Amino acid sequence: MVKKIVKSYDYTLIVAVLLLCTFGLVMVYSSSMVLAASSPKFGENPTFFFDRQKMALFVGVLGFLFTLILPYKIYANKRMLLLIVLGSVFMLLLVFVVGHTANNAQSWIMVGARGIQPSEFTKLSVIIYLAAVYSKKQAYINQFDKAVMPPIIFTFFICLAVAIQPDFGTAFIIGLIALSVIVCSGMGIKSIGKLLLLVLITVAVLSPIVLIKADEIFSDERMSRFTGFADPFNNEAGDGYQLVNSYIALGAGGWKGLGLGQSIQKFNYLPEAHTDFIMAIIAEELGLFGVMFVLALLAYIVLRGFLIARKCTDPFGSLLAIGISSMIAIQTFINLGGLTGLIPITGVTLPFISYGGSSLLLLMLSMGILINVSMFTNYHSMYSNKEKKPQNQKVQQRFQKNYVSYR
Repeated sequence: MVKKIVKSYDYTLIVAVLLLCTFGLVMVYSSSMVLAASSPKFGENPTFFFDRQKMALFVGVLGFLFTLILPYKIYANKRMLLLIVLGSVFMLLLVFVVGHTANNAQSWIMVGARGIQPSEFTKLSVIIYLAAVYSKKQAYINQFDKAVMPPIIFTFFICLAVAIQPDFGTAFIIGLIALSVIVCSGMGIKSIGKLLLLVLITVAVLSPIVLIKADEIFSDERMSRFTGFADPFNNEAGDGYQLVNSYIALGAGGWKGLGLGQSIQKFNYLPEAHTDFIMAIIAEELGLFGVMFVLALLAYIVLRGFLIARKCTDPFGSLLAIGISSMIAIQTFINLGGLTGLIPITGVTLPFISYGGSSLLLLMLSMGILINVSMFTNYHSMYSNKEKKPQNQKVQQRFQKNYVSYR
């Protein structure tokens, strides 16, 4: 049985994840070495960010192996699910008590010299919660008040708690991830229409509050992201500085790049080069080939995840795969959209590549779960008795019918 399980793992996904993490570690060192070496804040140590990212990757690999082996269905257990939800809520509330402020957001909890960002792990908690709840409501999924509304109310308050920190970018991402799981949960067109109407009503209700708190919400720093995005070259030394230097880095690399470690923009021209603008350094040093290497691996992970969701006959496993794949796709789009000027800069990291311990650990835990779902799906398709009907066959058939019809 152990041999069959080992054979059922999706090793192409494992390789893709490890390649991205290794490549990201190299690029974190390349993009951050000048900043770290020139700043007393980082001990003038060129490997400061590299060492921290390396430690985060080590912990992430341990977490990856743990969730890779642990059967994913355990997360749907009532006690485990309650522990995940309450733990997530507790950490978010703890931020308001002992939280550390960085980049004008009280989003961090300091553990010694290192910080943990609870809102990052909330993304996975929301995915698990929504997948577990909606998979158990398949028999009455189109009863809006009974099946659809309760999880949405919980998700709304989670997003609100993150937005109050304030971290509007992460709150927005959590909302989009939740929406992807909800829309793919198997509900009908009418329920989706009611959901969209509910969103519009919520926006209308919150508008007066936004207007009252306009000075706090639309601060000069936040508004500078929009003004810089709209016309960066109009104020190259001000609001458009970061985006203009991103354009310079993207254009300087050409097809082959200037060579690994040869970036000019990382010499304190491009702020946050090792975090949300790391793709600009990749383009400058490794050219279009380096960019396509990263995008190809990310695209493979996302598409493979959606394929796993389609093949999985278990509603919980399918929704887990949808949520995790959507999370990676959404973050990738927002990150690349920011550094290319398609959307305003949000500070969202590039999955597996950018510097950030909390983000990397979240992604590794998530990928372990996704690959575990894939393993069980492959195992049952290859070795299970096809003549034996599953206990929840009617629920699974209903979910598959709705999912194919409305996805």
